[in-house]
Amino acid sequence: MEVITSLDNKHIKELSKLLVKKYRDQSSLFLVEGDHLVEEAFRSQALVEVITCEDEVSYQVKTTFVSYEVLKKLSSTITPQKVIGVCKKKEEKEIGKKVLLLDGIQDPGNLGTIIRSSVAFGIDTIILSFDCVDLYNDKVIRASEGLLFKQAIIRRNLEDVIHSLKEKDYVIYGTKVDGGIPIYTLVCPEKFALIMGNEGNGVRSSILDLCDMSLYIPTNKQVESLNVGVATSIILYEMRCKK
Repeated sequence: MEVITSLDNKHIKELSKLLVKKYRDQSSLFLVEGDHLVEEAFRSQALVEVITCEDEVSYQVKTTFVSYEVLKKLSSTITPQKVIGVCKKKEEKEIGKKVLLLDGIQDPGNLGTIIRSSVAFGIDTIILSFDCVDLYNDKVIRASEGLLFKQAIIRRNLEDVIHSLKEKDYVIYGTKVDGGIPIYTLVCPEKFALIMGNEGNGVRSSILDLCDMSLYIPTNKQVESLNVGVATSIILYEMRCKK
């Protein structure tokens, strides 16, 4: 068994570029770290290579054995786990009936949380605006706990998507801190799109103008607003339970 120990190895240097978004976009590949994420990638047929400093692996894909120092070169964490997966980016799928549109989400932890909740509460498709954080950011992947692989996620111009969905009889829901319809009163239609906005500014006014109605979560007046990951989870739960 050959073990790569040189940090200057050509293959390792190429893989290390995947820590940068530009190279992920160019190659349509990204990295995941740890047994759980590698296992989820394998189950989803996204795993193309395993990089490990362990003696054996159980995945039937190309395997590259490296020293721990070399593994650290590919890791985005302070204390790397002993296995890293090289994965191909997700293929686009047809937009489903229950759609979540994200307008300018910037925090990778929020996006990962939203992905997890979208799977938990039955969303078919997530559509990211062009200014959302990179889906393949390592913090997004970790926060999603591997559910990134189980959700259809695409990136589009939201105005164009909303016009297209309205032509197909989707009901478009915007969200505000206050005003509109309390979420607990909503009875969901068969086809809908929910829009959640940027952490600081919410949904852009140009997007809200295209919505059929707005929703909000009634809260104690001492709380100005909820974290967008928390708010999305609450709304998706209510929409699932009322459908």
